[in-house]
Amino acid sequence: MSPSSGSSGSPTPRGVVAVASRHGRYLAIRRGPTVAAGGRICFPGGHVEPGEAEHDAVERECREEVGAAVVATTRVWSSVTNWGTALSWWAVRLVDERDLVPHPVEVAEILWLSADEMLALPDLLPGNREFLVALREGAIRLEP
Repeated sequence: MSPSSGSSGSPTPRGVVAVASRHGRYLAIRRGPTVAAGGRICFPGGHVEPGEAEHDAVERECREEVGAAVVATTRVWSSVTNWGTALSWWAVRLVDERDLVPHPVEVAEILWLSADEMLALPDLLPGNREFLVALREGAIRLEP
């Protein structure tokens, strides 16, 4: 997939989001205090590097942010952030159940939360709220 161009003719920034579930809970992070949207709760994810495939980007971001080895299984949703980044949401499978380790700058806390718990949080990033509502309404399926 090639990046689309914004109104200025420059490529639209692209990002990926990892959705890992375990026993009815989703892997979430509290962003580190010094990064954009610091202290907010969201799914792990980040930018797609030039020339990088989305599935590779989501697997890399999980390694970098929480030390998790994952396999990207299915692209389940897409959205655009308020600041114009095109996001691809991927269902991922954890390769093992070892302890996760937060990136010392990017991640303040690793959480496993239900959709209802996440939706009840006032500090949940807005795009994550939209995803969770669509998931609860059945517009998104994480498993084939």
